[in-house]
Amino acid sequence: MTFEEYLLSKKIDAAQFSKSEPQRFDEWKYLFAQMHAESFTAQKKFLINSTRRKYQIEK
Repeated sequence: MTFEEYLLSKKIDAAQFSKSEPQRFDEWKYLFAQMHAESFTAQKKFLINSTRRKYQIEK
């Protein structure tokens, strides 16, 4: 699973996220590559929720 696929599964718009917060996006992408998706979710759980609210996928 790629980081972009992971964000899609969490209903986060990867393009909007990377454009608005490129440094945080790159940091998360690097960390995601270093660990399992479930570990990443556990580590960033509360941050993922707030990021989802900011960058919801348009329907």
